[in-house]
Amino acid sequence: MLIYLDGAFVPEGEAKVSVFDHGLLYGDGVFEGVRAYNGRVFRLQEHLDRLYDSAKTIDLKIPISKEEFSEAILETLRRNDLKDAYIRPIVTRGVGTMGLDPTKCPKPTVICIAIEWGAMYGDLYEKGLTAVGVSIRRNPAESLPPNVKSLNYLNNILAKIEANYKGGDEAIMFDTNGYVSEGSGDNIFVVKNGVMITPPTLNNLRGITRQVVLEIAETLGLIVKEQNLGYYDLYTADEVIVTGTAAEVAPITLIDGRSIGNGKPGPITKQLMASFRTIADNEGTEIYP
Repeated sequence: MLIYLDGAFVPEGEAKVSVFDHGLLYGDGVFEGVRAYNGRVFRLQEHLDRLYDSAKTIDLKIPISKEEFSEAILETLRRNDLKDAYIRPIVTRGVGTMGLDPTKCPKPTVICIAIEWGAMYGDLYEKGLTAVGVSIRRNPAESLPPNVKSLNYLNNILAKIEANYKGGDEAIMFDTNGYVSEGSGDNIFVVKNGVMITPPTLNNLRGITRQVVLEIAETLGLIVKEQNLGYYDLYTADEVIVTGTAAEVAPITLIDGRSIGNGKPGPITKQLMASFRTIADNEGTEIYP
């Protein structure tokens, strides 16, 4: 496997960063998760826009243009002969001192990793995932905005650890006000009486897949609302859906021991899953034009 590292393509075993890189020392940097399907990179421009917005929020200047980063991603896929892949663009603050001051890091580190990737949840797309509410609260927007995809993912990891101990495939995180935020790595929708409801994106990531699902819902003529949700809304939902680049569109059929709906993926979930697959398989930036 070849890794893009600061303008060069190097073998996986030689792709190294300094122990003084602030990405390692402090989680100081940003990243994206991107998918390629059938030789096309899905929503590449949207992912790059979000990467650069995350970087701007933390005052990190990415040293290459979006066009150059796009080509680096495509070339990483080509050099690894990949058509279906998960792609991880990363920008760290770069090498600096042991102190926190980011101005001591003169040059950011730019990385792109691409690996072969299949269905994240295997046969659970047919059966449904088990989710558990966790005690770990999502970082409040006034402290570290969830819309920044930063390298400091410990908040999400702590939620995943708790879900693992509780036997859940996914965690459901709440914000400090007790409202539903998101999963450890995906957005959440509930369906009640034919209406789709999802939390506003102040306390959760503005997911690319979330946006695709909203577009699909509009074409299907579904009613969609953005509003705060609580435990009650999860437990009494007809369907619960999670969306994310890695997870794609997946059903949750059990939350905290309670069956959701009839305990099987619901009709709207199935519609969204099928429509997403069609779009993902046929749209995107061509890797091998």
